[in-house]
Amino acid sequence: MAPALPPSAVIDPVPSTEPVAEMERLTMRWGERFVLEEVDLVLSPDERLVVVGPSGAGKSTILRIMAGLQLPSSGTLRLHGSEQRYLRLDQRHPPDVRLVFQNPALLGSLTVQENVGFLLYRHGRLRPAEIRERVRQCLEAVGLYGIEDMLPGELSGGMQKRVSFARALIDDPTKPPGRAPLLLFDEPTAGLDPVACTRIEDLIVKTTEVAKGSAVVVSHVRSTIDRAADRVALLYDGRFRWMGRVEEFRRSDNPFVEQFRSGSLNGPMQPAEL
Repeated sequence: MAPALPPSAVIDPVPSTEPVAEMERLTMRWGERFVLEEVDLVLSPDERLVVVGPSGAGKSTILRIMAGLQLPSSGTLRLHGSEQRYLRLDQRHPPDVRLVFQNPALLGSLTVQENVGFLLYRHGRLRPAEIRERVRQCLEAVGLYGIEDMLPGELSGGMQKRVSFARALIDDPTKPPGRAPLLLFDEPTAGLDPVACTRIEDLIVKTTEVAKGSAVVVSHVRSTIDRAADRVALLYDGRFRWMGRVEEFRRSDNPFVEQFRSGSLNGPMQPAEL
């Protein structure tokens, strides 16, 4: 059972029924190579979508485009109904999108306290004591206690990953109320032991429920698909080959899904791409 998130650690979103994210004929190419080719996707409020597929299929590219770190070559991305035409750093008021990288991407010269509360310290609108309390709450939410003054290099890989998760939970209460956050997770359980996987999977579910947000999770881990997904999308060779509820994913006879579930070398996904 994942620990309950403290009310002060999450935002109070404005309810909305419009799609959180919409992709229409979205294409990403490098030279003549298509990474994504005219993909369509709609993410509903309060939904957790897990994107699966072999390595190199374009899954992480979808996250980077949603996060505003890359612009598509063509097509449209809308977040909360607004078309995204600029990179995140070029927007005056970017939507609340929080990306948890596969690598924890912690700043090695800063303490855990400074890493998790980085944006709050940078904005300088809260007292240090309040920032410290908010950091403590977010760390406890991911099962970490009393490590605020430690450096990332003093933590295990699993602990570093949970710190990066706590960093995604931190919120600035002084900013104007906005829509619910879009949480993006790039292989959040890769390399973790089964118990740590369960903690993170439960936390993905709990976070989206408490924050009334939506999540897109890229994962190869079967338990993450089973425990964290409302809906599953299988991406191969830059296109979605199947999409449906997680219950349908478990029993689908789609050849792409069957091959992914079984890990077989025989099927439409070629070994060279696996």
